[in-house]
Amino acid sequence: MLNVTGVLKRLVIGRAMRSEELGETLLTKRLALPIFASDPLSSVAYATQEILLVLTLGGLAYLHFTPWIAAAVVALMAVVVLSYRQVVHAYPSGGGSYEVVSRNLGPSAGLVVAASLLVDYVMTVAVSVASGVDNIISAVPGLNPYRVLLALAFVAILTAMNLRGVRESGRAFAAPTYLFIGGVIIMVATGLIRYVLGDAPVAESAAYGIHAEPGDQHLAGMALVMLVLRAFSSGCTALTGVEAISNGVPAFRKPKAKNAASTMAAMGIIAVVMFVGVTALAIVAKVHITEDSCQLTGIDGSCDTFTQKTVIAQLASSVFGGDHSIGFYFLQTVTALVLILAANTAFNGFPLLSSILAQHRYLPRQLHNRGDRLAFSNGILALAVVAGALLWAYKADVTGLIHLYILGVFTSFTLSQLGMVRHWNRALRTEPDPAERRRHQSARVVNALGAVVTGLVLVIVLITKFTQGAWLAVVAALALWVMMRGIRRHYDATSAELAVEDPREQLVPPSRVLAVVLVSTVHKPTLRALAYARAFKPHRLEALTVAVDKPATDDLQRRWQELDVSVPLKVLASPYREITRPVVEYVRSMRRDSPRDVVAVFIPEYVVGHWWENLLHNQSALWLKSRLLFTPGVMVTSVPWQLTSAARADHPSRRAPGSVRRGEPDGAGAVGDPRS
Repeated sequence: MLNVTGVLKRLVIGRAMRSEELGETLLTKRLALPIFASDPLSSVAYATQEILLVLTLGGLAYLHFTPWIAAAVVALMAVVVLSYRQVVHAYPSGGGSYEVVSRNLGPSAGLVVAASLLVDYVMTVAVSVASGVDNIISAVPGLNPYRVLLALAFVAILTAMNLRGVRESGRAFAAPTYLFIGGVIIMVATGLIRYVLGDAPVAESAAYGIHAEPGDQHLAGMALVMLVLRAFSSGCTALTGVEAISNGVPAFRKPKAKNAASTMAAMGIIAVVMFVGVTALAIVAKVHITEDSCQLTGIDGSCDTFTQKTVIAQLASSVFGGDHSIGFYFLQTVTALVLILAANTAFNGFPLLSSILAQHRYLPRQLHNRGDRLAFSNGILALAVVAGALLWAYKADVTGLIHLYILGVFTSFTLSQLGMVRHWNRALRTEPDPAERRRHQSARVVNALGAVVTGLVLVIVLITKFTQGAWLAVVAALALWVMMRGIRRHYDATSAELAVEDPREQLVPPSRVLAVVLVSTVHKPTLRALAYARAFKPHRLEALTVAVDKPATDDLQRRWQELDVSVPLKVLASPYREITRPVVEYVRSMRRDSPRDVVAVFIPEYVVGHWWENLLHNQSALWLKSRLLFTPGVMVTSVPWQLTSAARADHPSRRAPGSVRRGEPDGAGAVGDPRS
């Protein structure tokens, strides 16, 4: 019979890959750029918009601050890119900010960075997908009621593509990223050339007026400073994902560090050119956009039902000749695609970082395991589930999600640059070569400047966004930090408890082995369990049953005598028809009578081949084992009896690739109950 689950898995994920094929998944710079840099490149689609949304809170009068804020964002991006190029060369193993901070500022500070980045990766997926859906709705407003469903569907598609492996996802996502870059550059160049020639494009919102929010008119002094700082912090979303390349250095082809640094430089240049171009074009076209449509004046119809187009959509419409032009639909399509695919940066960064944390015993070890396609499948699935839940909770609303964003990334920026300053200080103490010392000193200046600038931005982001919802990201990062420390304590305590101090003490045999075979009826599994128990040659062997049904128990005793089974049968009374409690108490009483003895409990079980067959059998054996495993001095042994369906399910042709590696034959493993 066809294994439908296995076939679907192979269709979605592809064939399983051998561990030796890991080298085939390494990336060229051409593929690495769309994989690791799609987030900062795609943020061009909304970074300018976020600046304008904040400035228009005070009305049109404050839009003249836009170029100055954009210049500050560009300067900050240049500093951060230069700083992370230093990180790539100094720490090419792929830990990125986490490794830099852990080595130079200590494990606790490293965990702060790790927790902040993990939260920010989740936000990257949520914001990128929600923003992509926003652009789709700008082109097709009728899809607005299906916003959340579309967002969740895109997360599912991204998850499936990444489960196929890094290289596979890179091939699929490269074209939309490069088409987006080309489309934006063509739009900006066309719009600015038209401006120079005296035919400046005009956005559809240029004719709209804006009512300032109450209390935001005629701002001055500290209030004006706060408005500008808030706009700057919103524009800093252009920097999200910049650190992903430093985390993904191991995924590059050799020379890894050089290729990663070159890719980061290309990303920085392209992102700056696009961001500056879109911002300049938005100023030229007089784009007006607000958080609340009812702040706009001069619109047609009710403001409650009016849907504002995104900045990119308005610019494409004004440059290419309306919202029904080919250029408009092309740019909206590639923008929506690249915004959704920007989440791929997180789908690569999150699993890599969580794998390193799992290797360091700060997260469950399963996150360090590679799946059939040599991707960190468990990390990919965990990211998808959390990001999907966030999109559902916030109804895929970009404005609501954006306030939770970028806090974590600037925490990692600041601490990693401080860590690099300490790294260069340490290197300078031992470096005798004058040329190398000058290089180290120059690098230290770059990282020190980066630490100061990103630290200031972190403070600004905290002040301006904390009450807007960023407190939730802080709480999430703090909870994750506490959880990771708790996981590490557990693993450390477990290792210490299991460590062998004196092998002679562990090899002392027990005084006696007392064997108990659990019996519900006389059938083949019972007889096999008895034979298996005899093979151990215990000092004492007995069969044990619980009298929950008197006629059934009487029949069991009669059959036992008829078959002349040489093992004594002990019957435990159970007036309340319990099975687990009487057995556990009896086994514990055997231990109390002889503390130096070991009690071996043999449980006959039968294995079924289909999931639905499990529903036809109760799980008393599982309950018994779960209780007995907590009893010191008790060894529990399952004696399986495979039914015909299990034998068929275990046929090699029905095994999914990866199941044998995990020791889990496809379809087998269902536990029957000795009392069924």
